[in-house]
Amino acid sequence: MGIRSLAAELLPSALQGLGRIAHQPPAAPAVEASSFAALTDKLGYLSKADLRQVRDAYKFADEAHLGQFRASGQPYITHPIAVAGLVADWRLDAQAVMAALMHDAMEDCGITKAELIERFGAPTADLVDGLTKLDKLQFSTREESQAESFRKMLLAMARDVRVILIKLADRLHNMRTMAAMPPAKRQRIARETLDIYAPIAHRLGLNQTYRELQELSFEHLYPWRHQALNKAVAKARGTRRDIVARVQAEVEKGFAAHKMRVQISGREKTIYSIYRKMREKHAGFAQVNDIFGFRIVVPTLLDCYHALGVLHQLYKPVPGRFKDYIAIPKANGYQSLHTTLVSPLGTAVEFQIRTEAMHAVAEKGIAAHWLYKASEKNGKNGSASADPQNLGAIWLQSLIDIQDETRDAAEFLEHVKIDLYPDAVYVFTPRSKILALPRGATPVDFAYAIHSDVGDHTVAAKVNGEAVALRTELRSGDVVEVITAPGAKPNPAWLGMVRTGRARSKIRHYLKNMETEESRAMGEKMLAQALRAEGLQMPSSDPGDTQAAALWQQITRWSGNRNRGELLVDIGLGRKIAIIVAKRLAQGLRERGTRPDAVTLTLGRYGADDAAQAQSVVFVDGSEGASVQLAPCCRPIPGDAIVGYLGRGEGLVVHTAECHTGKRLYERDSERWMRVEWADELTRSFETGVVALVGNGKGVLAQVASAISAAEADIRHLDMGPESAAETAELRLLLSVRDRVHLADVLRTLRRNPAVLRVWRIKP
Repeated sequence: MGIRSLAAELLPSALQGLGRIAHQPPAAPAVEASSFAALTDKLGYLSKADLRQVRDAYKFADEAHLGQFRASGQPYITHPIAVAGLVADWRLDAQAVMAALMHDAMEDCGITKAELIERFGAPTADLVDGLTKLDKLQFSTREESQAESFRKMLLAMARDVRVILIKLADRLHNMRTMAAMPPAKRQRIARETLDIYAPIAHRLGLNQTYRELQELSFEHLYPWRHQALNKAVAKARGTRRDIVARVQAEVEKGFAAHKMRVQISGREKTIYSIYRKMREKHAGFAQVNDIFGFRIVVPTLLDCYHALGVLHQLYKPVPGRFKDYIAIPKANGYQSLHTTLVSPLGTAVEFQIRTEAMHAVAEKGIAAHWLYKASEKNGKNGSASADPQNLGAIWLQSLIDIQDETRDAAEFLEHVKIDLYPDAVYVFTPRSKILALPRGATPVDFAYAIHSDVGDHTVAAKVNGEAVALRTELRSGDVVEVITAPGAKPNPAWLGMVRTGRARSKIRHYLKNMETEESRAMGEKMLAQALRAEGLQMPSSDPGDTQAAALWQQITRWSGNRNRGELLVDIGLGRKIAIIVAKRLAQGLRERGTRPDAVTLTLGRYGADDAAQAQSVVFVDGSEGASVQLAPCCRPIPGDAIVGYLGRGEGLVVHTAECHTGKRLYERDSERWMRVEWADELTRSFETGVVALVGNGKGVLAQVASAISAAEADIRHLDMGPESAAETAELRLLLSVRDRVHLADVLRTLRRNPAVLRVWRIKP
């Protein structure tokens, strides 16, 4: 290979691997594929059938955009054609090219997805639909963390990696043709590109696209800085011409001496990368000494290390400036050897050494996958996929295997998103803040992610402006709004629907505290009632009352509890029996000189006074938590005579007075029973079991459900039993009713129905 001049070496036309150097003005990129004929020249890798489909998509897009023009005055169709041309450069399949041609059809032309499915098939329509959804996202804040979340959301929303590739091609062409836009809009789009789309291109290994997006963004964001640095680079290019030419000649001579076949090309840093390095190191342009470098492409993997040895024999390496990205590839599949050497004139020169396959991955990243597939189909010699070892990147090879073997786009994309949290969904708050949640998260998870108080008082939610159930799974891109109420509290059922550890721990913490408070109040009431039966009043809980405090300390030491509150909780949960604790407490009071009061004794034993009776009875209104439960054996409802059994660790369990299970418990453990009554004001409906004997005919179930609904009751559960072929069937229903009177109305309504032969309430 002959020695080329520095200018020829660094001009874009000579940089085959890099494409257009980003800091050079675009040579009329808008016309690079502004006609379909120019596009078809790039589609030689497609079959004739695929080309016919692409032509149909072009005609469809052309008709849809008829009469529309870009800000530059060109027909709008030139943009989709140019995007399709960029996609074709990556050798993406026909579906991707068709989607690129029609990517604005749904958004701008009112075309529906159903029309696209009917005409071009579901896969192409899904790609266009995915692009349309991404276009609707608005990046509204500038914080770095939000930009990162937005990038992740874009990747999470795209079910097919081709959607992201087409979107990047769309953004690249828009950036190339922004000159006609107002300055403010150029600034906004350039900032969004620099923060969002350029890092995505880098993450997917599209280094050529990444560099160009960065460069164009920098040019539009800081035109004066870009212009000044561009002039400085042009000047440096002239002054360093002799150095670069001499280094290249010596390197070519060195490889020729070892009979190695290599391709050597010059490489120049982009204006933006120079600017960023100056900012990071707080240095001037003169201190950035590795503006120019060389790329060496060799045939095989072992040749990379052989070439490294040749270079290190020619020039001394700079200590600490060698990196082996072949042995340890970057996460996006990039592989190369990087080494910085000291040239004969004392300047540092960087070399990158890689194979052809590694170079394809370095420049095209994920898009190189389709390049390899095209090579296989066309039977080209030297295909990288023909020799898996030459691929270098295990990452890329695994992508090819997945796509070829499973054709599963979802699995393909999941593999792409290495370390990009593929199991997350990204949702917006109403103020456009982005939250990352695990896949399967619900509005309750979202509420607790905002604040525990919001979660604790959640009553409803809206997703994208529509009311949804709290167990609805959220999807990336959803705008979630939580509705709260001051009196609301967490529901134990939420534990079965939330996915985040934060939400689960907060709900459990609240329920535990609520259970503790309820049990404590219940225990205090039960202990006070048991003490009144001894003719004594509850000792004071005031810490200032030293005598009472000493007594409580003595009792808690005896019971094995840490403090008075814990003892009362244990009594409320049935772990300690109130009567036994009361007798011990009474003994302590008598030892301190307190004598039983006759009036208190009478009130405690006979409940003659209404106030005393109210204090000794537990009232059930339906708002009780874990400390009071309705027994599932008899399912009491308001109007039933009820009794309360203090279970061991279960709190107070309420049975009907005629419940056989309750009667057996009373005979076995009578001291654990206490008085309970229904409150005058009830807070909810109650469940009870009903059996309906019906004729086994068509529409019977619907008639029964209709009759129950007409009686203003709800069916919570239904069991039809196994006798489906018999003439009659027993429907076992769990109904939600207000009280006994309401239940009687429901039973009367059912008996009037001709399909119902008999109906009765289930009793144990």
